[in-house]
Amino acid sequence: GVLAAQAPAPAVQSRPVVLQKVLVKVNGAIFTKTELEELQIEALREQAQRELTPMDLQNDAALREQLIKITPEIIANAVDYLIVIQRGRELGLRLSDAQFKDYIEGIKKDNQLDDKTFQLAMQQQGMTMEILRKRLEKEYLRQGVMSRDVAPRIAITEEEARQYYRAHPDEFMKPTMITVREISVLVPSEARAGEQVVNVALDEAALAKINAARERALKGEDFATLVTEFSQSGSKANGGLIGPLNLNELAEGLRKLLGPMKTGEIAEPLRTPTGYQLLKVELKDESTVEPFEVVRNQVGDKVQGERSQVEMLKFVESLRGQAIIEWKDEDLKKLYEQYRASQKKVD
Repeated sequence: GVLAAQAPAPAVQSRPVVLQKVLVKVNGAIFTKTELEELQIEALREQAQRELTPMDLQNDAALREQLIKITPEIIANAVDYLIVIQRGRELGLRLSDAQFKDYIEGIKKDNQLDDKTFQLAMQQQGMTMEILRKRLEKEYLRQGVMSRDVAPRIAITEEEARQYYRAHPDEFMKPTMITVREISVLVPSEARAGEQVVNVALDEAALAKINAARERALKGEDFATLVTEFSQSGSKANGGLIGPLNLNELAEGLRKLLGPMKTGEIAEPLRTPTGYQLLKVELKDESTVEPFEVVRNQVGDKVQGERSQVEMLKFVESLRGQAIIEWKDEDLKKLYEQYRASQKKVD
């Protein structure tokens, strides 16, 4: 049966046209065994993270077992997809030549391909312009149905947006930003028996130097002036300034050190791979919830994203109730019906 996902038999020389086996008709549109195999391989390829062929599905027992698990959902999604595509055609939607050309130019631009490399990429994926156009047309129809039939159902009011914002403040946090000044004192290393080692006396001298700088800073001397006197890092030219930095993106050690500190505070000296570092928090802008007016569009996108999935499922379900679905494969029909029944239980 189809679950075995056997490789299509080679075409006989005298019959160059191979008729595809139709598995199901949805409002007259067909879904074939070849299309199912393509979707099966695509889904398994994503899970296995490697290239697969129909022969792999025959010869690999683990893949065949996985195939049995994923096939019912693939079939159900394929039926729903056909229903939506047919709705797009009912609405009179059509991908024009100009739109197709724009899509192609967009693909080339996004992937930085010229005409030659684009054609080569198509060949490597076994893709033709005809197949690509059919795929893009289906996606165009699906998006058209979304905007015509579903989008009006997901519009949100100002009050709904504010309610979501108040209920999910953690989703709209501005991160803690921190600007520091640094004094860096290097500790030279030397090669001994093929390994880099540090001279203890030089290390102690560097630590004494950084401690002296810290003592003077704590007594009120200008930190930028001390940078000029002591520091040996590239930031010296800028008064030791580094940042602003997102506290969440710093290495764990630095995050733990700087997290509790306030503007104006000076840290204990840090041992780094190259020497010692003294940090002063020049400015700390603590994490806060962004004002609603700043994130209004972001809030709307989140609410609409959640609602669009729900509304699309409802809409497709209503279309499915009116669709004429003619099964040509009894095994697949059973899998489809079992999957739909299990989904109803979940809902």
